[in-house]
Amino acid sequence: MLADLVKRSQPLAADAKLLVLGGGYSGRCLGSLARAMGTPVLCTRRSLDAAEADLLFDSNGQDQLDPAALEGVTHLLSTIPPDRDGNDPVLPKLLPTLRNLPLRWAGYLSTTGVYGDRQGGWVTEEDEPAPALDRSIRRLNCEAAWQRSGLPIQILRLPGIYGPGRSVLNGLQQGRARLIDKPDQVFCRIHVEDIAGACWHLMHRAEQGPSARPGNWTVVNVVDDLPAPTAELMRHAAALLGCALPPLEPFDQIVDSMSPMAQTFWSENRRVSNHRLCQELGYPLLHPNYRVGLQDCLNQDKLNPPDLPSPPRSTNG
Repeated sequence: MLADLVKRSQPLAADAKLLVLGGGYSGRCLGSLARAMGTPVLCTRRSLDAAEADLLFDSNGQDQLDPAALEGVTHLLSTIPPDRDGNDPVLPKLLPTLRNLPLRWAGYLSTTGVYGDRQGGWVTEEDEPAPALDRSIRRLNCEAAWQRSGLPIQILRLPGIYGPGRSVLNGLQQGRARLIDKPDQVFCRIHVEDIAGACWHLMHRAEQGPSARPGNWTVVNVVDDLPAPTAELMRHAAALLGCALPPLEPFDQIVDSMSPMAQTFWSENRRVSNHRLCQELGYPLLHPNYRVGLQDCLNQDKLNPPDLPSPPRSTNG
Protein backbone atom coordinates (compact mmCIF):
# COMPACT_ATOMS: atom_id res chain seq x y z
CA MET A 1 0.00 0.00 0.00
CA LEU A 2 1.04 3.60 -0.50
CA ALA A 3 1.16 4.01 3.28
CA ASP A 4 3.91 1.37 3.38
CA LEU A 5 5.86 3.29 0.75
CA VAL A 6 5.45 6.51 2.70
CA LYS A 7 6.72 4.89 5.92
CA ARG A 8 10.01 3.86 4.37
CA SER A 9 10.59 7.01 2.29
CA GLN A 10 12.44 10.18 3.20
CA PRO A 11 11.28 13.73 2.40
CA LEU A 12 12.96 15.74 -0.30
CA ALA A 13 14.59 19.07 0.50
CA ALA A 14 12.26 21.70 1.93
CA ASP A 15 12.38 23.77 -1.28
CA ALA A 16 11.41 20.83 -3.53
CA LYS A 17 8.41 21.19 -5.82
CA LEU A 18 7.19 18.50 -8.22
CA LEU A 19 5.56 18.87 -11.62
CA VAL A 20 3.81 15.80 -13.05
CA LEU A 21 3.03 16.16 -16.73
CA GLY A 22 0.19 13.75 -17.38
CA GLY A 23 -1.64 12.83 -14.19
CA GLY A 24 -2.85 9.40 -15.23
CA TYR A 25 -2.57 6.21 -13.18
CA SER A 26 1.20 6.36 -12.63
CA GLY A 27 1.43 10.13 -12.39
CA ARG A 28 -1.27 10.38 -9.74
CA CYS A 29 0.43 7.69 -7.67
CA LEU A 30 3.69 9.66 -7.60
CA GLY A 31 1.74 12.82 -6.81
CA SER A 32 0.06 11.10 -3.86
CA LEU A 33 3.43 9.93 -2.53
CA ALA A 34 4.93 13.41 -2.88
CA ARG A 35 2.02 15.07 -1.08
CA ALA A 36 2.23 12.52 1.72
CA MET A 37 5.93 13.38 2.06
CA GLY A 38 5.17 17.11 2.27
CA THR A 39 6.33 18.12 -1.23
CA PRO A 40 4.07 20.51 -3.18
CA VAL A 41 2.80 18.95 -6.43
CA LEU A 42 1.43 20.36 -9.65
CA CYS A 43 -0.33 17.79 -11.80
CA THR A 44 -1.47 18.43 -15.37
CA ARG A 45 -4.51 16.85 -16.97
CA ARG A 46 -6.26 17.37 -20.30
CA SER A 47 -9.37 18.55 -18.44
CA LEU A 48 -9.67 20.51 -15.23
CA ASP A 49 -12.62 18.26 -14.37
CA ALA A 50 -10.28 15.26 -14.13
CA ALA A 51 -9.04 13.92 -10.80
CA GLU A 52 -6.18 15.88 -9.22
CA ALA A 53 -6.06 18.37 -12.09
CA ASP A 54 -4.02 21.33 -10.92
CA LEU A 55 -3.09 22.64 -14.37
CA LEU A 56 -4.53 22.19 -17.86
CA PHE A 57 -2.20 20.85 -20.52
CA ASP A 58 -3.55 19.16 -23.65
CA SER A 59 -0.59 17.74 -25.53
CA ASN A 60 -2.72 17.18 -28.65
CA GLY A 61 -4.29 20.62 -28.60
CA GLN A 62 -3.55 24.14 -27.54
CA ASP A 63 -1.01 24.65 -24.78
CA GLN A 64 -2.82 26.37 -21.90
CA LEU A 65 -0.03 25.89 -19.36
CA ASP A 66 1.02 29.22 -17.86
CA PRO A 67 4.81 29.29 -17.35
CA ALA A 68 4.33 31.51 -14.30
CA ALA A 69 2.46 28.65 -12.60
CA LEU A 70 5.64 26.52 -12.72
CA GLU A 71 7.80 28.89 -10.73
CA GLY A 72 10.07 27.03 -8.33
CA VAL A 73 9.58 23.56 -9.80
CA THR A 74 12.65 21.45 -8.96
CA HIS A 75 11.54 17.96 -10.03
CA LEU A 76 9.64 16.84 -13.09
CA LEU A 77 8.04 13.61 -14.34
CA SER A 78 6.53 13.30 -17.81
CA THR A 79 4.16 10.41 -18.40
CA ILE A 80 2.74 11.79 -21.66
CA PRO A 81 2.94 9.37 -24.61
CA PRO A 82 4.10 10.20 -28.15
CA ASP A 83 1.79 12.24 -30.34
CA ARG A 84 0.09 10.99 -33.51
CA ASP A 85 3.28 11.56 -35.50
CA GLY A 86 5.44 9.64 -33.03
CA ASN A 87 7.10 12.69 -31.49
CA ASP A 88 7.21 13.85 -27.91
CA PRO A 89 4.41 16.41 -27.47
CA VAL A 90 5.85 18.11 -24.40
CA LEU A 91 9.25 19.35 -25.51
CA PRO A 92 8.19 21.46 -28.55
CA LYS A 93 5.75 23.36 -26.34
CA LEU A 94 7.47 23.51 -22.99
CA LEU A 95 11.24 23.03 -23.37
CA PRO A 96 12.15 26.75 -23.14
CA THR A 97 10.04 27.01 -20.00
CA LEU A 98 11.49 23.83 -18.51
CA ARG A 99 15.05 25.00 -19.16
CA ASN A 100 14.37 28.10 -17.09
CA LEU A 101 13.27 26.08 -14.07
CA PRO A 102 15.69 25.14 -11.26
CA LEU A 103 15.32 21.46 -12.13
CA ARG A 104 17.40 18.98 -10.16
CA TRP A 105 15.80 15.85 -11.67
CA ALA A 106 13.58 15.08 -14.63
CA GLY A 107 12.08 11.70 -15.42
CA TYR A 108 10.44 10.36 -18.56
CA LEU A 109 8.33 7.18 -18.50
CA SER A 110 9.17 5.01 -21.50
CA THR A 111 8.69 1.30 -22.23
CA THR A 112 10.78 -1.87 -22.14
CA GLY A 113 9.27 -2.48 -25.57
CA VAL A 114 12.23 -0.55 -27.00
CA TYR A 115 14.33 -3.71 -26.50
CA GLY A 116 12.20 -5.60 -29.01
CA ASP A 117 11.88 -9.38 -29.08
CA ARG A 118 14.69 -11.28 -27.31
CA GLN A 119 13.09 -14.75 -27.56
CA GLY A 120 12.85 -14.96 -23.80
CA GLY A 121 16.43 -13.80 -23.14
CA TRP A 122 17.49 -11.28 -20.53
CA VAL A 123 18.18 -7.64 -21.38
CA THR A 124 19.79 -4.82 -19.42
CA GLU A 125 20.19 -1.11 -20.01
CA GLU A 126 23.52 -1.88 -21.68
CA ASP A 127 21.78 -3.74 -24.52
CA GLU A 128 21.09 -1.72 -27.63
CA PRO A 129 17.39 -1.06 -28.22
CA ALA A 130 15.91 -3.00 -31.13
CA PRO A 131 12.25 -2.00 -31.35
CA ALA A 132 10.14 -3.60 -34.06
CA LEU A 133 6.68 -2.37 -33.12
CA ASP A 134 5.63 1.11 -34.20
CA ARG A 135 4.64 2.16 -30.68
CA SER A 136 8.06 1.15 -29.34
CA ILE A 137 9.87 2.94 -32.16
CA ARG A 138 7.92 6.09 -31.26
CA ARG A 139 8.91 5.75 -27.61
CA LEU A 140 12.59 5.39 -28.49
CA ASN A 141 12.31 8.53 -30.58
CA CYS A 142 10.89 10.37 -27.56
CA GLU A 143 13.66 9.02 -25.33
CA ALA A 144 16.22 10.50 -27.71
CA ALA A 145 14.45 13.87 -27.69
CA TRP A 146 14.49 14.02 -23.90
CA GLN A 147 18.16 13.03 -23.80
CA ARG A 148 18.94 15.90 -26.19
CA SER A 149 16.92 18.36 -24.11
CA GLY A 150 19.75 19.44 -21.82
CA LEU A 151 17.60 18.67 -18.77
CA PRO A 152 18.83 16.41 -15.92
CA ILE A 153 16.92 13.52 -17.41
CA GLN A 154 16.53 9.89 -16.45
CA ILE A 155 14.59 7.55 -18.72
CA LEU A 156 12.51 4.99 -16.85
CA ARG A 157 11.66 1.98 -19.01
CA LEU A 158 8.50 0.27 -17.80
CA PRO A 159 6.85 -3.08 -18.62
CA GLY A 160 3.15 -3.83 -18.05
CA ILE A 161 1.76 -1.74 -15.18
CA TYR A 162 -0.72 -3.09 -12.66
CA GLY A 163 -2.08 -2.03 -9.30
CA PRO A 164 -5.27 -1.53 -7.31
CA GLY A 165 -8.27 -1.51 -9.60
CA ARG A 166 -6.11 -2.43 -12.61
CA SER A 167 -4.94 -6.01 -12.26
CA VAL A 168 -5.79 -9.49 -13.46
CA LEU A 169 -7.97 -9.76 -10.36
CA ASN A 170 -10.32 -7.17 -11.84
CA GLY A 171 -10.28 -8.90 -15.22
CA LEU A 172 -11.40 -12.13 -13.58
CA GLN A 173 -14.10 -10.34 -11.62
CA GLN A 174 -15.38 -8.64 -14.75
CA GLY A 175 -15.50 -11.90 -16.68
CA ARG A 176 -13.20 -10.60 -19.43
CA ALA A 177 -9.97 -12.45 -18.56
CA ARG A 178 -8.64 -15.07 -20.99
CA LEU A 179 -6.40 -17.95 -19.96
CA ILE A 180 -4.01 -18.15 -22.92
CA ASP A 181 -1.19 -20.67 -23.05
CA LYS A 182 1.87 -19.93 -25.16
CA PRO A 183 4.78 -22.20 -24.21
CA ASP A 184 7.92 -20.41 -22.95
CA GLN A 185 6.30 -16.95 -23.22
CA VAL A 186 6.85 -14.60 -20.28
CA PHE A 187 6.03 -10.98 -19.52
CA CYS A 188 7.54 -8.47 -17.13
CA ARG A 189 5.48 -6.30 -14.80
CA ILE A 190 5.68 -3.52 -12.24
CA HIS A 191 3.27 -2.42 -9.52
CA VAL A 192 2.27 1.22 -9.87
CA GLU A 193 3.50 1.99 -6.35
CA ASP A 194 6.99 0.82 -7.29
CA ILE A 195 6.98 3.27 -10.19
CA ALA A 196 6.30 6.05 -7.69
CA GLY A 197 8.82 4.61 -5.25
CA ALA A 198 11.52 4.30 -7.90
CA CYS A 199 10.97 7.89 -9.06
CA TRP A 200 11.22 9.13 -5.48
CA HIS A 201 14.37 7.09 -4.89
CA LEU A 202 15.99 8.42 -8.06
CA MET A 203 15.14 11.98 -7.04
CA HIS A 204 17.03 11.39 -3.80
CA ARG A 205 19.99 9.93 -5.68
CA ALA A 206 20.08 13.04 -7.86
CA GLU A 207 20.13 15.21 -4.72
CA GLN A 208 23.35 13.48 -3.65
CA GLY A 209 25.21 14.82 -6.69
CA PRO A 210 27.54 13.19 -9.22
CA SER A 211 29.26 11.01 -6.60
CA ALA A 212 26.00 9.09 -6.18
CA ARG A 213 25.88 8.34 -9.91
CA PRO A 214 29.30 6.94 -10.86
CA GLY A 215 27.92 5.08 -13.87
CA ASN A 216 25.87 5.98 -16.91
CA TRP A 217 22.46 5.79 -15.30
CA THR A 218 20.50 7.90 -17.76
CA VAL A 219 18.35 4.84 -18.52
CA VAL A 220 16.86 2.69 -15.75
CA ASN A 221 14.64 -0.38 -16.09
CA VAL A 222 11.81 -0.29 -13.55
CA VAL A 223 10.59 -3.88 -13.42
CA ASP A 224 9.98 -6.45 -10.69
CA ASP A 225 12.06 -9.54 -9.99
CA LEU A 226 9.92 -12.20 -11.62
CA PRO A 227 9.05 -12.36 -15.33
CA ALA A 228 6.23 -14.89 -15.62
CA PRO A 229 3.63 -16.30 -18.01
CA THR A 230 0.20 -14.66 -17.88
CA ALA A 231 -1.40 -18.06 -17.27
CA GLU A 232 0.68 -18.47 -14.10
CA LEU A 233 -0.39 -15.03 -12.96
CA MET A 234 -4.05 -15.79 -13.64
CA ARG A 235 -4.00 -19.08 -11.77
CA HIS A 236 -2.60 -17.30 -8.74
CA ALA A 237 -5.20 -14.54 -9.02
CA ALA A 238 -8.04 -17.08 -9.26
CA ALA A 239 -6.74 -18.80 -6.13
CA LEU A 240 -6.72 -15.48 -4.27
CA LEU A 241 -10.29 -14.76 -5.32
CA GLY A 242 -11.49 -18.33 -4.88
CA CYS A 243 -13.05 -18.24 -8.33
CA ALA A 244 -13.04 -20.49 -11.38
CA LEU A 245 -10.59 -19.98 -14.21
CA PRO A 246 -11.74 -19.25 -17.76
CA PRO A 247 -11.15 -22.10 -20.23
CA LEU A 248 -7.57 -22.68 -21.35
CA GLU A 249 -6.93 -21.41 -24.89
CA PRO A 250 -3.80 -22.59 -26.74
CA PHE A 251 -2.21 -19.56 -28.36
CA ASP A 252 -1.62 -21.19 -31.75
CA GLN A 253 -5.32 -22.02 -32.04
CA ILE A 254 -6.60 -18.50 -31.36
CA VAL A 255 -3.89 -16.18 -32.68
CA ASP A 256 -5.63 -15.63 -36.01
CA SER A 257 -8.78 -14.45 -34.23
CA MET A 258 -6.91 -11.92 -32.08
CA SER A 259 -6.94 -8.22 -32.76
CA PRO A 260 -3.81 -6.76 -34.36
CA MET A 261 -2.98 -5.06 -31.07
CA ALA A 262 -3.28 -8.32 -29.13
CA GLN A 263 -1.12 -10.10 -31.69
CA THR A 264 1.65 -7.55 -31.26
CA PHE A 265 1.37 -7.88 -27.48
CA TRP A 266 2.14 -11.60 -27.76
CA SER A 267 4.75 -11.23 -30.52
CA GLU A 268 7.64 -10.28 -28.23
CA ASN A 269 9.23 -12.28 -25.44
CA ARG A 270 11.94 -10.95 -23.12
CA ARG A 271 13.12 -10.90 -19.54
CA VAL A 272 14.17 -7.44 -18.35
CA SER A 273 16.75 -7.05 -15.59
CA ASN A 274 16.28 -4.63 -12.68
CA HIS A 275 19.87 -5.00 -11.47
CA ARG A 276 20.71 -1.35 -12.06
CA LEU A 277 17.68 -0.07 -10.15
CA CYS A 278 17.79 -2.51 -7.26
CA GLN A 279 21.48 -3.31 -6.87
CA GLU A 280 23.48 -0.42 -8.32
CA LEU A 281 21.03 2.31 -7.30
CA GLY A 282 19.76 0.57 -4.18
CA TYR A 283 15.98 0.71 -4.60
CA PRO A 284 14.20 -2.04 -2.59
CA LEU A 285 11.02 -3.09 -4.39
CA LEU A 286 7.85 -2.81 -2.36
CA HIS A 287 6.23 -5.49 -4.54
CA PRO A 288 9.11 -7.68 -5.80
CA ASN A 289 6.87 -10.16 -7.63
CA TYR A 290 3.30 -10.62 -8.79
CA ARG A 291 2.39 -12.74 -5.75
CA VAL A 292 3.15 -9.91 -3.35
CA GLY A 293 1.69 -7.36 -5.73
CA LEU A 294 -1.60 -9.15 -6.32
CA GLN A 295 -2.13 -9.69 -2.61
CA ASP A 296 -1.70 -5.95 -2.16
CA CYS A 297 -4.18 -5.27 -4.98
CA LEU A 298 -6.71 -7.60 -3.37
CA ASN A 299 -6.32 -5.88 -0.01
CA GLN A 300 -6.66 -2.41 -1.49
CA ASP A 301 -9.59 -3.36 -3.72
CA LYS A 302 -11.42 -4.61 -0.63
CA LEU A 303 -10.83 -1.30 1.13
CA ASN A 304 -11.71 0.79 -1.94
CA PRO A 305 -13.76 -1.34 -4.34
CA PRO A 306 -13.20 -0.28 -7.97
CA ASP A 307 -16.17 0.43 -10.19
CA LEU A 308 -16.53 -2.87 -11.99
CA PRO A 309 -19.04 -3.46 -14.79
CA SER A 310 -21.38 -6.37 -14.44
CA PRO A 311 -19.97 -9.60 -15.88
CA PRO A 312 -21.42 -10.65 -19.25
CA ARG A 313 -24.51 -12.79 -19.13
CA SER A 314 -24.16 -16.45 -19.98
CA THR A 315 -25.47 -17.42 -23.39
CA ASN A 316 -25.92 -21.05 -22.33
CA GLY A 317 -29.50 -20.67 -21.07
